Amino acid sequence: MEETPIGRVEKYFGKIGVAAIRITSGELKVGDTIKIKGHATDFEQTVDSMQVEHASVQTAGPGTDVGIKVAQKVHEHDSVYLVK
Repeated sequence: MEETPIGRVEKYFGKIGVAAIRITSGELKVGDTIKIKGHATDFEQTVDSMQVEHASVQTAGPGTDVGIKVAQKVHEHDSVYLVK
């Protein structure tokens, strides 16, 4: 499977299990599979929903900060890849 860099984790909210991810290139859509990878992180998951400024969105492009519920703990500066 091909992994394309799409962004990075800016912040992790542990109590609610949400990662704030800055999209740096490409487009992320609900239903896409992403891989989050860092020094202590390496897993794939499907994007079930995304929020921008507390409003649900279906797609997000470069320069957008999105909140995504994640299956595992992530760390600031972890890389986010789009899996095709």
